[in-house]
Amino acid sequence: MSDFLNFNFSKSYPRFELRTSGSFPDGIVAIFGPSGSGKTTFLNCIAGITIPDTGEIRLNKKLLFSSDSQTNISPNKRRIGYMFQENLLFPHLTVEQNILYGYRLTKPEERTIEPELIVDLLEIRHLLNRNTEGLSMGEQQRIVLARALSTSPDLLLLDEPLGSLHASMKASIILHLEYIYKELQIPIIYVSHSLSEVLKISDYTMVMHEGNQLFFSRTKALFNHPELSRIMSPGAIQNILEATIIEHRATHGITMVQIGTKVLAVPYIQEPTGEVTSISISAADILLALEKPQNISARNILTTTIEKIDPLITNFLIHTGPDPSLKVEITSDALIEMNLSVGMEIYLIIKSNSITLLD
Repeated sequence: MSDFLNFNFSKSYPRFELRTSGSFPDGIVAIFGPSGSGKTTFLNCIAGITIPDTGEIRLNKKLLFSSDSQTNISPNKRRIGYMFQENLLFPHLTVEQNILYGYRLTKPEERTIEPELIVDLLEIRHLLNRNTEGLSMGEQQRIVLARALSTSPDLLLLDEPLGSLHASMKASIILHLEYIYKELQIPIIYVSHSLSEVLKISDYTMVMHEGNQLFFSRTKALFNHPELSRIMSPGAIQNILEATIIEHRATHGITMVQIGTKVLAVPYIQEPTGEVTSISISAADILLALEKPQNISARNILTTTIEKIDPLITNFLIHTGPDPSLKVEITSDALIEMNLSVGMEIYLIIKSNSITLLD
């Protein structure tokens, strides 16, 4: 897999300095870190909105910025699509006109993606003749994304694209982003302070903290890196799982879903059996027991095994599995008092109302 982006630059402000160096392989790369870590500044430097003080940036080996040679390609010539945190749709234009705005600004010889294809990929044909007022947040996000793609970019930058969305809308947008990369082969840099989103969508992740690049790794190996514990706040980790609907119990307000060989009770879903949905369970909402609980109200009790134990800032993260693989956040006191260790069989207790439906 070849690298599409190479960078080595710094940017200083009175109370903050960004220092970063590395390269990103083709695919979906996430930039993860807490607020104020420099994620948006990094994107702005890549896009040309912010000019670094020193260094160099290359996209597909094309030099975009160099302090040594005084090179600085203007943002409109970098062929980069940028989806900002705020939805910046033009209120005086229809949905279709918003999408075509970027397309018409692109030189005919540089147009590699037709709007018709984008409309179908994002499933927004039914919205084309509507005004932007009255659109849901999820619909607005898809229109902004469509407008960014209509410029036929060589790179797509997404700055906290799901931050303003309800949980039920997030999975849909993530699926669309994955489909876009698969179909259009446009590399994506996805900025987020949500580890759940990062784990769900990205192939690789760069972790940042206070302007520094802590480390870069395959997303699947994030928890293997000791530096991650420096920036993880309690309650921030989510388990995002695909589940198959197998039974509805409407009178009880629940639906039964299957994850691997395990069956869970979740809040009622108005979808037919056999459909695949996504659910989210906070690692901090899962209780852990050494003996099978009796006479409790929680509907879900799973038997599993501890595969790994990782330290967080103040707590510990228990990895269980493999059917299903779950993460459970516990305090250091609980770890010691229960004498937990790798290989130990445990019971997980999950209340149905602590499970969030993402589809």
